[in-house]
Amino acid sequence: MADPSPDDPDGTHFTLSDGGAVDDDRLAELYAYPAELTRCLVRGNMITSLDGGAATDGTSGGLGGAGDRRVFLQLRELADVIVVGAGTARAENYSGAQMSVPDRADRQRRGQGEVPPIALVTRSGEIDPDLPVLTRTEVAPLVLTCDNALADTRSRLGGAAEVIACSAADPAAVDPAAMLTALSDRGLYRVLCEGGPSLMGTFVDNGLLDELCLTTAPKLVGGAAPRIVAGSGSVLTDMRRAHLMFDAEGYLYGRYTRVG
Repeated sequence: MADPSPDDPDGTHFTLSDGGAVDDDRLAELYAYPAELTRCLVRGNMITSLDGGAATDGTSGGLGGAGDRRVFLQLRELADVIVVGAGTARAENYSGAQMSVPDRADRQRRGQGEVPPIALVTRSGEIDPDLPVLTRTEVAPLVLTCDNALADTRSRLGGAAEVIACSAADPAAVDPAAMLTALSDRGLYRVLCEGGPSLMGTFVDNGLLDELCLTTAPKLVGGAAPRIVAGSGSVLTDMRRAHLMFDAEGYLYGRYTRVG
């Protein structure tokens, strides 16, 4: 990682590809959700190495930098709900989202709750009640599971989470459209998906990923690192670049929206 620039000691000063500087207000504008949403808008946030790896030693943390952390926090501050696969929550040691006092004030002005809940996606419903995402949080998480696992999961977790059945034709599967219906029914339209690759693949395969916020780290990982999207399907989805930023450490930050 490059040494911080004297003009950017914490490595979080962003510059747009057209040369424009990005302050806090501009950053919020660049990542703002559309106004007056009437359905869920699904935004993914992922990081990749230059050679396409989404993780080192099983987690994405080794790829990140100070700027990536700033974007990560900004995206969370704007979201109504943060959706993540239960396996990723375990591997990345998730806790509940944390919001600063200014962030809480901004969320209140937008009519949002002060802290966005985490929504854990799990087909099996086998979630340890002692996971930090359940025990270190201001707001109870949502657990999105299949019909077959609903009763056992509710019994296991008690009041630590709101467990929601999200199956369609197959009661043993979690249906992505049913997940979004459940979130929409609760007024959670601004959806931020933080992965992992299998969950991202589910949204992509079903044409439900509206945006991708992608950080490209100036690193090579080699080996058999996973991609940011995994799955058995193969689709071709046209995306349009909304913006591209860079920082002094060599990271690139792109936001892409689905065409059509």
